[in-house]
Amino acid sequence: MTLAFPHSWDAEVLPKRPLIKPLRCFTYPREAEEVERGALEVMVRPAGKGGKFLATFALGFADSAAPCGLWSCPNVDDLCAISGGYGYIVNTLDPAQFAHVRPVLEVWPVTKHNLLLFVGHYTLMAWGANGAEWQSPRLSSEGLRIVGTHGNELHGFGWDLQTDRELPFTIDLHTGQRTDPHSG
Repeated sequence: MTLAFPHSWDAEVLPKRPLIKPLRCFTYPREAEEVERGALEVMVRPAGKGGKFLATFALGFADSAAPCGLWSCPNVDDLCAISGGYGYIVNTLDPAQFAHVRPVLEVWPVTKHNLLLFVGHYTLMAWGANGAEWQSPRLSSEGLRIVGTHGNELHGFGWDLQTDRELPFTIDLHTGQRTDPHSG
């Protein structure tokens, strides 16, 4: 569990689905088949009315390299769950309201800019207090490596298939656009 942002909820990752389920249960995504196999089971206790609920997050990839866990979000009532590289942002006060982000290979909280960054194979996506803020242009042929942030910029490398090497990139954290000279 990574709680970089203030949050209004409490949550516990369960080792398995409880034998007696609470009155409120939600499955993400709703249309998932065989969701229980490898799913991330989380008991969520929101700050508002409605009481606790069981959240079952379908597994994306059965790969130990794919992230799994919980993150706080820029909106205090939102919870981010990653299950095998599939990301789910759930409004804990209204659990029927959620967003699905995939693939998620890394999660980067950037508290200074109130953003939760999702790293995919080719692009980055930024999630803010009001939802999706931006998606970067394609930064790689296959694979991104984030180095860090400095001021209003995020720095990283993307694998370029034509040159068979990593090329640096710089992203403006306000807009998601490239600011480096090689952004051509």
